[in-house]
Amino acid sequence: MKVTVCELPEDWAQSEARWTETVSVIQRQHSDLVLLPEMPFYRWLAGSPQADPARWQSAVAVHDQRMARLHELSTPIVIGSRPVIDHNHRHNQGFVWEATSGYQPAHTKYYLPDEAGFWEASWYQRGDGRFDVVEVNGVKIGFLICTELWFTAHARAYAGQGIHILVCPRATPHTSVDTWVTGGRTAAVVSGAFCLSSNFNGPHVEDMAFGGAGWIIEPEAGHVLGLTSDKHPFLTIDIDLSLAEHAKQTYPRYVPD
Repeated sequence: MKVTVCELPEDWAQSEARWTETVSVIQRQHSDLVLLPEMPFYRWLAGSPQADPARWQSAVAVHDQRMARLHELSTPIVIGSRPVIDHNHRHNQGFVWEATSGYQPAHTKYYLPDEAGFWEASWYQRGDGRFDVVEVNGVKIGFLICTELWFTAHARAYAGQGIHILVCPRATPHTSVDTWVTGGRTAAVVSGAFCLSSNFNGPHVEDMAFGGAGWIIEPEAGHVLGLTSDKHPFLTIDIDLSLAEHAKQTYPRYVPD
Protein backbone atom coordinates (compact mmCIF):
# COMPACT_ATOMS: atom_id res chain seq x y z
CA MET A 1 0.00 0.00 0.00
CA LYS A 2 1.48 3.34 -1.04
CA VAL A 3 1.08 6.03 1.61
CA THR A 4 2.02 9.72 1.51
CA VAL A 5 2.74 12.13 4.37
CA CYS A 6 3.63 15.79 4.04
CA GLU A 7 4.58 19.09 5.62
CA LEU A 8 2.72 22.16 4.35
CA PRO A 9 2.66 25.92 5.02
CA GLU A 10 -0.35 26.70 7.19
CA ASP A 11 -1.83 28.98 4.50
CA TRP A 12 -1.26 26.57 1.61
CA ALA A 13 -4.93 25.91 0.93
CA GLN A 14 -5.93 29.59 0.93
CA SER A 15 -3.91 30.22 -2.20
CA GLU A 16 -5.38 28.73 -5.36
CA ALA A 17 -1.91 28.57 -6.92
CA ARG A 18 -0.51 26.62 -3.95
CA TRP A 19 -3.55 24.35 -3.90
CA THR A 20 -3.07 23.58 -7.60
CA GLU A 21 0.63 22.93 -7.10
CA THR A 22 -0.01 20.62 -4.14
CA VAL A 23 -2.69 18.73 -6.05
CA SER A 24 -0.27 18.21 -8.93
CA VAL A 25 2.46 16.87 -6.62
CA ILE A 26 0.10 14.48 -4.83
CA GLN A 27 -1.33 13.20 -8.10
CA ARG A 28 2.18 12.24 -9.21
CA GLN A 29 2.66 10.13 -6.09
CA HIS A 30 -0.07 7.67 -7.19
CA SER A 31 -0.72 6.92 -3.52
CA ASP A 32 -3.43 4.78 -2.01
CA LEU A 33 -3.59 7.00 1.10
CA VAL A 34 -2.61 10.62 1.78
CA LEU A 35 -2.40 12.04 5.30
CA LEU A 36 -2.83 15.81 5.76
CA PRO A 37 -1.85 17.90 8.83
CA GLU A 38 -4.20 18.83 11.67
CA MET A 39 -7.04 21.13 10.49
CA PRO A 40 -5.10 21.72 7.25
CA PHE A 41 -7.23 24.13 5.24
CA TYR A 42 -7.10 27.27 7.42
CA ARG A 43 -4.49 29.28 9.27
CA TRP A 44 -3.86 27.84 12.75
CA LEU A 45 -6.68 29.07 14.97
CA ALA A 46 -5.35 28.28 18.44
CA GLY A 47 -2.42 30.68 18.28
CA SER A 48 -4.51 33.27 20.11
CA PRO A 49 -5.63 32.69 23.71
CA GLN A 50 -9.00 34.28 22.99
CA ALA A 51 -11.38 32.09 21.02
CA ASP A 52 -13.20 33.82 18.18
CA PRO A 53 -16.43 32.02 17.20
CA ALA A 54 -16.60 33.95 13.93
CA ARG A 55 -13.13 32.78 12.89
CA TRP A 56 -14.05 29.22 13.83
CA GLN A 57 -17.15 29.45 11.66
CA SER A 58 -15.02 30.80 8.81
CA ALA A 59 -12.59 27.89 9.23
CA VAL A 60 -15.47 25.42 9.11
CA ALA A 61 -16.72 27.00 5.87
CA VAL A 62 -13.26 26.93 4.24
CA HIS A 63 -12.80 23.29 5.23
CA ASP A 64 -16.19 22.49 3.72
CA GLN A 65 -15.08 24.09 0.45
CA ARG A 66 -11.76 22.27 0.28
CA MET A 67 -13.22 18.95 1.39
CA ALA A 68 -15.58 19.18 -1.57
CA ARG A 69 -12.48 19.26 -3.80
CA LEU A 70 -10.54 16.35 -2.34
CA HIS A 71 -11.40 14.31 -5.41
CA GLU A 72 -8.92 16.52 -7.27
CA LEU A 73 -6.09 14.71 -5.46
CA SER A 74 -6.97 11.52 -7.38
CA THR A 75 -6.25 9.49 -4.24
CA PRO A 76 -8.55 6.71 -2.96
CA ILE A 77 -8.16 7.66 0.73
CA VAL A 78 -7.44 11.07 2.31
CA ILE A 79 -7.12 11.43 6.08
CA GLY A 80 -6.81 14.43 8.37
CA SER A 81 -8.76 16.44 10.91
CA ARG A 82 -11.00 19.47 10.59
CA PRO A 83 -12.96 22.00 12.67
CA VAL A 84 -16.66 21.25 13.07
CA ILE A 85 -19.63 22.62 14.99
CA ASP A 86 -21.78 19.88 16.49
CA HIS A 87 -24.78 20.73 18.68
CA ASN A 88 -23.32 24.21 19.27
CA HIS A 89 -19.99 22.73 20.37
CA ARG A 90 -16.73 23.34 18.53
CA HIS A 91 -14.65 20.20 17.92
CA ASN A 92 -11.53 19.02 16.09
CA GLN A 93 -12.79 16.01 14.17
CA GLY A 94 -10.61 13.34 12.56
CA PHE A 95 -11.93 12.11 9.23
CA VAL A 96 -11.45 9.53 6.52
CA TRP A 97 -12.42 10.57 3.01
CA GLU A 98 -12.84 7.89 0.35
CA ALA A 99 -13.16 8.54 -3.36
CA THR A 100 -15.94 5.98 -3.54
CA SER A 101 -18.02 6.98 -0.51
CA GLY A 102 -16.95 10.46 0.58
CA TYR A 103 -16.55 11.83 4.09
CA GLN A 104 -16.61 9.71 7.24
CA PRO A 105 -16.13 11.16 10.75
CA ALA A 106 -13.63 8.95 12.54
CA HIS A 107 -12.57 10.50 15.87
CA THR A 108 -12.92 13.69 17.90
CA LYS A 109 -9.80 15.04 19.57
CA TYR A 110 -9.97 14.51 23.32
CA TYR A 111 -6.65 15.65 24.83
CA LEU A 112 -6.31 19.41 24.39
CA PRO A 113 -3.26 21.53 25.30
CA ASP A 114 -3.72 25.11 26.50
CA GLU A 115 -0.50 27.10 26.32
CA ALA A 116 1.21 29.80 24.27
CA GLY A 117 0.60 29.20 20.58
CA PHE A 118 -1.63 26.19 21.24
CA TRP A 119 -4.67 27.44 23.17
CA GLU A 120 -6.78 24.53 22.01
CA ALA A 121 -8.81 23.97 25.17
CA SER A 122 -9.80 27.64 24.96
CA TRP A 123 -10.91 27.31 21.35
CA TYR A 124 -12.87 24.07 21.25
CA GLN A 125 -14.30 21.28 23.37
CA ARG A 126 -12.88 17.82 23.83
CA GLY A 127 -14.57 14.85 22.22
CA ASP A 128 -16.35 11.89 23.78
CA GLY A 129 -13.16 10.00 24.61
CA ARG A 130 -13.76 7.20 22.12
CA PHE A 131 -10.79 5.88 20.15
CA ASP A 132 -12.45 3.61 17.62
CA VAL A 133 -10.87 1.76 14.72
CA VAL A 134 -11.91 2.78 11.22
CA GLU A 135 -11.76 0.02 8.61
CA VAL A 136 -11.33 1.00 4.97
CA ASN A 137 -11.13 -1.75 2.35
CA GLY A 138 -9.81 -4.17 4.96
CA VAL A 139 -7.22 -1.71 6.31
CA LYS A 140 -7.67 -0.98 10.02
CA ILE A 141 -6.77 2.59 10.98
CA GLY A 142 -6.46 4.24 14.39
CA PHE A 143 -6.36 7.97 15.16
CA LEU A 144 -4.22 9.93 17.60
CA ILE A 145 -4.50 13.62 16.76
CA CYS A 146 -1.35 15.53 17.73
CA THR A 147 -1.20 15.73 21.58
CA GLU A 148 -3.06 12.41 21.82
CA LEU A 149 0.13 10.71 20.64
CA TRP A 150 1.50 11.03 24.18
CA PHE A 151 -1.33 9.03 25.74
CA THR A 152 0.15 5.68 24.82
CA ALA A 153 -2.54 3.56 26.48
CA HIS A 154 -4.61 4.23 23.37
CA ALA A 155 -1.83 3.00 21.09
CA ARG A 156 -1.76 -0.15 23.23
CA ALA A 157 -5.54 -0.52 22.92
CA TYR A 158 -5.31 -0.09 19.17
CA ALA A 159 -2.79 -2.94 19.06
CA GLY A 160 -5.41 -5.16 20.64
CA GLN A 161 -7.83 -4.16 17.89
CA GLY A 162 -5.38 -5.17 15.21
CA ILE A 163 -4.76 -1.86 13.45
CA HIS A 164 -2.44 -1.67 10.46
CA ILE A 165 -1.91 2.10 10.43
CA LEU A 166 -1.86 4.69 13.23
CA VAL A 167 -2.35 8.23 11.88
CA CYS A 168 -1.24 11.36 13.70
CA PRO A 169 -2.20 14.59 11.93
CA ARG A 170 -0.48 17.34 13.88
CA ALA A 171 0.47 21.02 14.22
CA THR A 172 3.70 21.08 16.25
CA PRO A 173 6.58 23.58 16.63
CA HIS A 174 10.12 23.45 15.28
CA THR A 175 11.53 23.49 18.82
CA SER A 176 10.36 19.95 19.56
CA VAL A 177 10.85 17.98 16.35
CA ASP A 178 13.09 15.32 17.89
CA THR A 179 10.69 14.84 20.79
CA TRP A 180 7.76 14.32 18.46
CA VAL A 181 9.63 11.82 16.29
CA THR A 182 10.48 9.90 19.47
CA GLY A 183 6.78 9.90 20.34
CA GLY A 184 5.94 8.57 16.88
CA ARG A 185 8.49 5.77 17.21
CA THR A 186 7.07 4.83 20.61
CA ALA A 187 3.51 4.80 19.29
CA ALA A 188 4.53 2.56 16.40
CA VAL A 189 6.19 0.05 18.73
CA VAL A 190 3.35 0.08 21.27
CA SER A 191 0.62 -0.28 18.64
CA GLY A 192 2.52 -2.63 16.32
CA ALA A 193 1.31 -0.47 13.43
CA PHE A 194 2.83 1.80 10.84
CA CYS A 195 2.75 5.30 12.35
CA LEU A 196 2.11 8.11 9.87
CA SER A 197 2.21 11.83 10.65
CA SER A 198 1.90 15.07 8.66
CA ASN A 199 2.58 18.57 10.00
CA PHE A 200 2.71 22.23 9.05
CA ASN A 201 5.99 24.01 8.45
CA GLY A 202 7.13 27.61 8.57
CA PRO A 203 5.96 30.73 10.45
CA HIS A 204 3.24 30.47 13.07
CA VAL A 205 2.70 33.20 15.71
CA GLU A 206 5.14 35.63 17.28
CA ASP A 207 8.54 33.88 17.46
CA MET A 208 7.16 30.38 16.88
CA ALA A 209 7.29 28.26 13.75
CA PHE A 210 5.88 24.88 12.84
CA GLY A 211 8.42 22.09 12.61
CA GLY A 212 7.45 19.98 9.60
CA ALA A 213 8.97 16.49 9.84
CA GLY A 214 6.13 14.34 8.60
CA TRP A 215 7.06 10.72 9.16
CA ILE A 216 6.47 7.11 8.24
CA ILE A 217 7.62 4.66 10.95
CA GLU A 218 7.57 0.86 10.78
CA PRO A 219 5.73 -1.24 13.39
CA GLU A 220 8.22 -3.81 14.66
CA ALA A 221 11.09 -1.77 16.14
CA GLY A 222 9.97 1.78 15.42
CA HIS A 223 12.53 2.47 12.71
CA VAL A 224 11.92 5.75 10.87
CA LEU A 225 11.46 4.87 7.20
CA GLY A 226 11.50 8.52 6.17
CA LEU A 227 10.93 12.14 7.17
CA THR A 228 9.73 15.10 5.16
CA SER A 229 11.79 18.30 5.02
CA ASP A 230 11.68 21.82 3.59
CA LYS A 231 13.30 20.59 0.40
CA HIS A 232 11.24 17.40 0.26
CA PRO A 233 7.81 18.21 1.75
CA PHE A 234 6.17 15.00 0.49
CA LEU A 235 7.17 11.47 1.35
CA THR A 236 5.66 8.40 -0.31
CA ILE A 237 6.54 4.84 0.67
CA ASP A 238 5.04 1.50 -0.32
CA ILE A 239 4.36 -0.28 3.00
CA ASP A 240 3.64 -3.97 3.58
CA LEU A 241 0.61 -4.17 5.88
CA SER A 242 1.37 -7.80 6.75
CA LEU A 243 4.31 -6.49 8.82
CA ALA A 244 1.80 -4.82 11.14
CA GLU A 245 -0.10 -8.08 11.49
CA HIS A 246 3.12 -9.96 12.30
CA ALA A 247 4.18 -7.29 14.82
CA LYS A 248 1.12 -8.01 16.95
CA GLN A 249 2.63 -11.42 17.75
CA THR A 250 6.04 -10.16 18.86
CA TYR A 251 7.42 -8.31 21.89
CA PRO A 252 6.08 -6.19 23.48
CA ARG A 253 2.69 -6.42 21.79
CA TYR A 254 1.99 -10.06 22.72
CA VAL A 255 2.41 -9.43 26.48
CA PRO A 256 -1.09 -9.56 28.03
CA ASP A 257 -2.55 -6.67 30.00
